Order: sequence, then structure tokens, then C-alpha cells
Amino acid sequence: MKTDSLIRSEGMKILVEHLGKVEAERFIALIMREPFDYTKWQENLWPDKTVKEVSKAAMKHRKHSSV
Repeated sequence: MKTDSLIRSEGMKILVEHLGKVEAERFIALIMREPFDYTKWQENLWPDKTVKEVSKAAMKHRKHSSV
């Protein structure tokens, strides 16, 4: 299991790589400012997809991703 420190470090690296430094900082500020319930958010993320479809897409993405 990864430590909290490692997860934070990897998360920041991914945010900066995909959003850039400024947008990554903005994202973090938004999360800190607003109450955010990840479980509720993800319930509506892909309303037209089954769990199996989302899982298959995630596995395909992971296979083709270097991260």
C-alpha cells in the first residue's frame, strides 16, 4: 500500500503534467474551497456506462498509458 506522502507526490506530478503548474494550483484551490463528495460526484460521472464498461475503458487506458 502506498503512503499518503507518495500518493500526494504522485498526484501532484500527474496534475502538473496534465494541467500545468498554474492550472494544477487552481484545481487544488477549487477542491480546498468547495465541499467535495467524491462518492456522489462519481455516481453521476458516467450515467450511460455500466461498471463493466468503465472498468474495461480504464484497463485499456492503463495499458496504453505510461503513468
